[in-house]
Amino acid sequence: MKLLVTLACLVFASTASLAQLEITIKNIQNDKGNVRVGIFKDKETFLKNAAYGKVVKARKNELKVIFDDLPSGTYAVSVIHDENENGKLDSNMIGIPKEGFGFANDAMGTFGPPGFEKASITVETQKVSITITMKYL
Repeated sequence: MKLLVTLACLVFASTASLAQLEITIKNIQNDKGNVRVGIFKDKETFLKNAAYGKVVKARKNELKVIFDDLPSGTYAVSVIHDENENGKLDSNMIGIPKEGFGFANDAMGTFGPPGFEKASITVETQKVSITITMKYL
């Protein structure tokens, strides 16, 4: 019986800290290609290796992407409109993006992407909703 109680406590403790992150992406210019969403755990992996990610069909104007069972923590969120479906954000010869992009908090960098801290959110409750506005240069 003691083992069953211990197992029940472990299961409850592991599920109690999981949350749902609902991301509303606005200002999508067209329905070409895909929208790629990356969730990053720390500044060392930011924009290099997403801990969680989804690729969804682009839809003009607005769409929602939901991540279930996300552990509590601080994450940076990045979104790109991969119109040609090549798996990356295309840029011109001087590095200016040719496709849409966005970050949590609608963060922007000065010359390049924002840092992890500017693009990060905290997930602690059962459901967290954020909105990211796509930018096209």
